[in-house]
Amino acid sequence: MESRFKRVLLKLSGEALAGGRGFGIDPPVISSIAGEIAEVHAAGVQIGIVIGGGNFLRGATTQGVSRVAGDTMGMLATVINSIALKEYLNKHNCPSRVLNAVNIDRAGGYFTPSGAVECMQNGEVVIIAGGTGNPFFTTDTAAALRCAEIGAEVLLKATKVDGIYDSDPVKNPSAVRFESISHGEALAKGLKVMDATAFSFCQENSIPIIIFKLLEKGNLRRCLEGQAVGSIIKTGE
Repeated sequence: MESRFKRVLLKLSGEALAGGRGFGIDPPVISSIAGEIAEVHAAGVQIGIVIGGGNFLRGATTQGVSRVAGDTMGMLATVINSIALKEYLNKHNCPSRVLNAVNIDRAGGYFTPSGAVECMQNGEVVIIAGGTGNPFFTTDTAAALRCAEIGAEVLLKATKVDGIYDSDPVKNPSAVRFESISHGEALAKGLKVMDATAFSFCQENSIPIIIFKLLEKGNLRRCLEGQAVGSIIKTGE
């Protein structure tokens, strides 16, 4: 493959790892995702990854505990998912490393932007766990922040649908899909691309976002090759 990008930040939802189970980690699903990542890594693309924790719990919605405690629990869920993905990448002979925004002994190294870049330059996929390391911020925001910190050229957000629509394509068969749109237009149309903090950060820092369907074999590779498999948001379109 011939990628349009040298370094990317891939955002995965925790729910994606659960597959049809709805909870936890589905081995065939995470193995398939790891295989897709290994394929593009083998072609020379430097990859940073941020994973959510919603397949175990969503911090902000955890009942019976404070928001700070709940979000901290959510950060730990992202660490679980990151360690699991690392194991499956290893099975695909793809060297990888977990770097945490929260300091957890034996669960990976501590994240610094320079450390992450060094790992990628040395041929490792870097999985950045622990969100931003602070409560009140989603893993979408963590992905946008890490994208800027590691100097990635694009934020790839893997979803259940094949791009951005003006309404939910599952509920509305007539929903219109956007192949390309600017950050400003997406805001003006009220499109729910990611949470507002994350999206504003991408807009302010001119970070392009590609939304694509994850669980379709070869889509990650096609996305990096520039094929029309998703929707792209970028400045000045």
